[in-house]
Amino acid sequence: MIKKIFLIIAIFVAIAIFAACTQNSNKITASEARRMMDENPHAIVLDVRTQQEFNEGHIANAVLIPLDMLKEQAPEKLPDKNAVILVYCRSGRRSDEATEMLVTLGYTNVYDFGGIVDWHYEVVLP
Repeated sequence: MIKKIFLIIAIFVAIAIFAACTQNSNKITASEARRMMDENPHAIVLDVRTQQEFNEGHIANAVLIPLDMLKEQAPEKLPDKNAVILVYCRSGRRSDEATEMLVTLGYTNVYDFGGIVDWHYEVVLP
């Protein structure tokens, strides 16, 4: 009986840990990101797509750090770990991964607003 109770508790703990690890609590909508940009002109808009994708169109004043270079370039391009950082990519997969990576690196105000495909505001075009 004690083994069954222990097993049930262990399963619940594992589920809770898994849910916490897979859920990005820093996820916001594009409209929330836009509001944050308007309210905080010092917010950093971070594009984690490739250079080619960036050149095809990006949000004004966005800082480009492709996801595969984020760990190496973040300390130089994002020196303030307390700055508000709003992260986007094309569809939301890379921005989610980048947000988690930045939090792991010690950044404290990182928000994932998904992909530029959901951005219904102005963009800089070539």
